[in-house]
Amino acid sequence: MFGLFKKFKDGFSKTVAAISEKTRGIFGGRSIDVSSLETLEEALYTADFGVETTDEVLAEIKAAYKKDKELRGQQAAAIGSSVLKRALAGSEGVLNGPTSDGPALPKVIVLIGVNGSGKTTTTAKLGWLLKQDGKSVMLAACDTFRAAAVEQLKSWATRLDLPIVASHTGADAAAVAFDAWQAAKARGCDYLIVDTAGRLHTKSNLMDELEKIRRVIQKHDPTAPHHSWIVVDGSLGTNSIEQAKVFHKSFGLTGLIVTKLDGTSRGGAIVGIWRELKLPIYFVGLGEQPEDLQPFSAENYAKAVFGL
Repeated sequence: MFGLFKKFKDGFSKTVAAISEKTRGIFGGRSIDVSSLETLEEALYTADFGVETTDEVLAEIKAAYKKDKELRGQQAAAIGSSVLKRALAGSEGVLNGPTSDGPALPKVIVLIGVNGSGKTTTTAKLGWLLKQDGKSVMLAACDTFRAAAVEQLKSWATRLDLPIVASHTGADAAAVAFDAWQAAKARGCDYLIVDTAGRLHTKSNLMDELEKIRRVIQKHDPTAPHHSWIVVDGSLGTNSIEQAKVFHKSFGLTGLIVTKLDGTSRGGAIVGIWRELKLPIYFVGLGEQPEDLQPFSAENYAKAVFGL
């Protein structure tokens, strides 16, 4: 557990640095004052925590400050952390594994989102994470639109020793999904993870392709896909909320993965995403290595961003 928290702390180091740079270390040992509270407000806005969350954090710290003018920085940080944890109650997505009831059909996870969000690398990392958990996994390279996307996923699959079904650039993505499901079923795989092409909601041909992939998979298993997750780039901050809204409306999302959080000072957007969409956050990307994709923990996140 400590090792997992360290990953969160390291992963959100830029967000922490952005806050502490503005607050000039008010979360250190010294007492806070009115001026430092104003600075904290600016820092939380900069880190993309949004109006609602920032107001809640400040209200509770101010209430504690009124009772105790000697309120220390670390006490204020603990209060802020508890507010975040409360705001994120219910946000942790839990991936329940296949059950032994009925025929052994693979659980299907479809990853969608816009270009550049990190879907392809996340597909491979998620497969590796499930493999470490003792699950058998098949990857489906259904991003046949972007040049080199198939080769990228095949390279990851080779590196992580994961089975993959792939075709060539320009191939019918739904046909690849069809073949991949059959292969996953034949091998008795627990999971089939489908990487899809990055798309904007304005590209009707690619949105139609998503529907086709779903229809093809449902010919095998009417309950599939069991998970439809959007992969959002955490460095986009609150802009990622609008992306998720559009895809949720058109495709029906069941959760999300937030990537690239190690490279941004805007890690506060996770709270806004949850508040706005109420879609569970299953995993977060905290680095480039396979093990840097981690199950989302509201407690670890809340502690990490306040430097606790």
